[in-house]
Amino acid sequence: MERSGEKAEQMDLANPLPISELLGCPPPARDLLDISAQFMNFNVCETVFPQGARCGGLYLVISGQFVRRARRWETRLILGSVRPGELVELAPLLCDGVHNYTLSAQEAGAILMLPKEALYEAFKLHPPLRMRLLEELAREVSRGYIASSRNWASRMRQRTSGLSVE
Repeated sequence: MERSGEKAEQMDLANPLPISELLGCPPPARDLLDISAQFMNFNVCETVFPQGARCGGLYLVISGQFVRRARRWETRLILGSVRPGELVELAPLLCDGVHNYTLSAQEAGAILMLPKEALYEAFKLHPPLRMRLLEELAREVSRGYIASSRNWASRMRQRTSGLSVE
């Protein structure tokens, strides 16, 4: 049985880290990332990147709201919104390099993109950075699992609320 303190600790592990803490690097790596960072503005409905394209780097939403959409088995899915302060595309950056969904602006906004080549160079200068990003990817997976579990439980309650026990 899970104690309430353990549950609170698990929830803390799923919370995203502030970007300054996540990317906390010594000056050579920090300077490299600062110089290579690309600031991009987007208008409503503009695409940041399409599903299936090669991942160019790590994206940090600065302002506005963006939406993740995917096409799976001829079905169009809305995967959720992305808000300021959220990192986008850790998995493709650290794994297969291909975007699994399309990211588009729901409202005008800005994104800071750290190019993949600069990040890989920063990994060489400061190896703990790769581990921090892997830890953040684990948090992202955990948040997705928690959200999915809540949605599933909610649907099950709705389905069973109409049933009567005789």
